[in-house]
Amino acid sequence: MKLEIYLDINKVSNLCQKYNSFFHSDAVQAVGHYKIDLKSLKIDFMSSAGHKFHGPKGVGFTYINNSTKIKSFICGGPQERGLRAGTESVHNIVGMTKALEIADKNMEKETLYVRSIKKYMIENLSNLFPNIHFNGESGDMTNSTYTVLNVCFPISNDKAAMLDFQLDLKGIACSKGSACQSGSSEGSHVLSEIQNDLHKKLPSVRFSFSHNNNKEEVDYLIETLKEFINS
Repeated sequence: MKLEIYLDINKVSNLCQKYNSFFHSDAVQAVGHYKIDLKSLKIDFMSSAGHKFHGPKGVGFTYINNSTKIKSFICGGPQERGLRAGTESVHNIVGMTKALEIADKNMEKETLYVRSIKKYMIENLSNLFPNIHFNGESGDMTNSTYTVLNVCFPISNDKAAMLDFQLDLKGIACSKGSACQSGSSEGSHVLSEIQNDLHKKLPSVRFSFSHNNNKEEVDYLIETLKEFINS
């Protein structure tokens, strides 16, 4: 049976309204990559991070619906409309704003380009590993975030132990989990909940894409993997 794991924001919103609950949406992977209409989307809060759309690292923003009443997080000055006092990092805020303007302006063109890179990688990985598995819906070009591909590699245990190390040696940046798990030797707790027993024993790696990537880099990854599994 196919496990559906993508989230219908409108359905969640309706449930929250029905039971008089606040709704916060973590849109870090969406802002700058998808058109978001906050006038029609019935949410209370939405958070984002500037570096996800090529802005400065260390700065982000939270949308708070005008009708949502909350208490101040830090009392003091009138910064952030009275919700949080403290000195604002103006240069980072300006940089993030400009980056979001550029991302919004180029969104249609860059979406098509990045999707083509991801599709190319899925096809090449599938040719190299006939039994490869793409975790969740990440291999589905319709129901997944087009900037991310989470791959479960069907390789032996001795190879699995060295996969991350080998990719790192070759200058290929990827991750076993989210940035929230940096420094942890454990795999993703999310994957442990959605994978079957077989896939839990295999190495899973997350790859991310942007308009700065190209098909030549995908070819380099494929050649690196070929060399690795044949060594």
